[in-house]
Formats: sequence, structure tokens, C-alpha cells
Amino acid sequence: MKTTLKSDEQHIICELQCEASNREKVKELLLELVEPARSEEGCLYYDLYQKIEEPNTFYILDGWVNEQAVDEHTQHPNVPKVMEHLSPLLLYPPKITLSNRVSDPS
Repeated sequence: MKTTLKSDEQHIICELQCEASNREKVKELLLELVEPARSEEGCLYYDLYQKIEEPNTFYILDGWVNEQAVDEHTQHPNVPKVMEHLSPLLLYPPKITLSNRVSDPS
């Protein structure tokens, strides 16, 4: 894997929320994003989380070597394929927060 300056890295927090009746289907669809994203060039990590006290809320936390890798990820054919089925099940569009890491990795 290419070594990058931490300031080049792009880290994303994506929040998704659904109704309880759609929770399992939403989880299933979100899991379809994980392995293909992890295999993309430039992916540092890609993980799915479910909020403990609000299980209808999911978070995708992912990291990429740079902005170009993020752009390429958004164009990966798997993303729109999954989102086509996922979007109607969400209460609102995914809330995406982009950030740069400022601390050294542990």
C-alpha cells in the first residue's frame, strides 16, 4: 500500500437512518458495500456500525488514501447499484461528513 501524508487521507462518516421495519434489509444492503469497497485501490478501511441505543441508525466509517480515491469509490459500479435499492428505505439521504486525520495513527 502506498504511504501517504496523513493530510492527504480522506476519512468519511456516513450516517443512515431507517424505520424499524426496514432495519434488517437496510443492514443487508449496507453490508453489500463493505467487501467491494475494501478491495478498491486506495481504501484504508471500510466498516459498518449500528448505533446501540438507536438500532435504526447505521454508520459507515471509511478511509481513503486521498481525494482521488474517494472520487473513484463514489463511481464504483457497486455503489449506485446498492443505493438504488437502499435509498427508498432511508428516512433521509445519507449524511456524509468528510474529514482529514490530524493525529498520528496509533
